[in-house]
Amino acid sequence: MANPTLAPESLLATTVEAARIGGEVLRRNLTGTAALDVVDKGKNDFVTRVDREAEQAVVSFIRGRFPSHAFLAEESSPAPGVEAEWIIDPLDGTTNYIHRYPFFATSVAVRVGDEVAAGAVYDPSRDELFAAARGRGATLNGRPLQVSRCPDLAAALLVTGFPFRSLAKMSQFLASLEALIRLSSGVRRDGSASLDCCYVACGRLDGFWECGLSAWDIAAGALLVEEAGGQVTDFEGARGFLASGDIVASPKTIHPAFLAEVRRAFSS
Repeated sequence: MANPTLAPESLLATTVEAARIGGEVLRRNLTGTAALDVVDKGKNDFVTRVDREAEQAVVSFIRGRFPSHAFLAEESSPAPGVEAEWIIDPLDGTTNYIHRYPFFATSVAVRVGDEVAAGAVYDPSRDELFAAARGRGATLNGRPLQVSRCPDLAAALLVTGFPFRSLAKMSQFLASLEALIRLSSGVRRDGSASLDCCYVACGRLDGFWECGLSAWDIAAGALLVEEAGGQVTDFEGARGFLASGDIVASPKTIHPAFLAEVRRAFSS
């Protein structure tokens, strides 16, 4: 008999509530006077007291409902679990947050078996809650989402992220950037992969690509794009993006051409 707590509706409700809990920690600290206590983890990679507080709040809430589940999160080690794995980024866009640049979010997803079953991304600056459950569509503040109807790459407004943790693929990334600047209607860089995916899911942007991400950066956002009718692959056109951290997300109308340009640049 199936475990009712693993039903998509139950998992979705938990991701939504957890994302709001984490986002409220971000909102409260953004306007507070306490120091952020920024720690440099590596080149252009930071963590703050708020990252840890938000993660603790999210994990504590989920663990209260699902004590046997595992966790994969940026600031903590995985916990033992047998039923499902929660993939959490308590503050996606830490550098933006440090500078009070209002483009950051809490991202919460849950993987059952090999598939992400539900996910939510909450942007506390705009009070926007993006949510999806596999096979049940995607929503923004409860309203259904659909990717854009962008007809071709020339009309597309794209978004990307610079490879900030490692410069090993910088030359390939710059080749992809140059090609897509020339072929599209424009390219943006906002600094939060989860929100970039959400903006593709709701049609504000037409495509997103980035390399070297972690699973918690994109687990919820990738599901949102798929459930909004889009396509998400790695640079080989397969579905290994959570493992590789290399992602291309867009409407299906432009995905083949978009992927071909990214693949060409990273194959050189």
